[in-house]
Amino acid sequence: MTSPIHCETIAGHPDFRRLDAIQGIAVDLRYATPDNFVGRDLYSPLDCGFLHKDAAAALERAVAWLAERRPDYTLLVLDALRPQRVQEQLWQALQGTDLLGYIADPARGSIHSFGMALDVTLLDAQGRELDMGTGFDDLSERSHPAKEALLLARGELSVQHIENRRWLRGAMFQAGFVGINSEWWHFDCGDRLLVRRDYARVL
Repeated sequence: MTSPIHCETIAGHPDFRRLDAIQGIAVDLRYATPDNFVGRDLYSPLDCGFLHKDAAAALERAVAWLAERRPDYTLLVLDALRPQRVQEQLWQALQGTDLLGYIADPARGSIHSFGMALDVTLLDAQGRELDMGTGFDDLSERSHPAKEALLLARGELSVQHIENRRWLRGAMFQAGFVGINSEWWHFDCGDRLLVRRDYARVL
């Protein structure tokens, strides 16, 4: 197991890259604002605008793929590195609710806490978020990629919602990211079991 790293030392760490050094993306870290399901800034005074260099390289591949096929679209990063201490706050915030299934148990570790996961969406040519059928952090089944066919049949998602999500997945999957069944916006960089084994957790 790799020794953990404190978030305060990330800026000088050779294994991490700043989001603002990655060309062709937009960034709006929602947990650094009150615009998230907890309703408060969870990151300040920590600087969480980082990814592990492996995830950053994969994100650059996604940017290049999208630029070639949909140059009118831009990837918007909503969350990247999420330190362990913030994951613990989220876990505590959802205690006693039926939403705990949306949050990785801090004891096991979120892939975000290794700088190897991204929450992302797409912007159109005017800089507006594409309509994905729900907003970011909508913790309902309408956010579940695994249920899209059912939701389409019920009229709860449209063909356009699913098409927009497919463009996002297309960019991310070909770059080596892996989606999850319950959140259209979340992507792990590679296999989460290997990430937990081989990468350093950020505290």
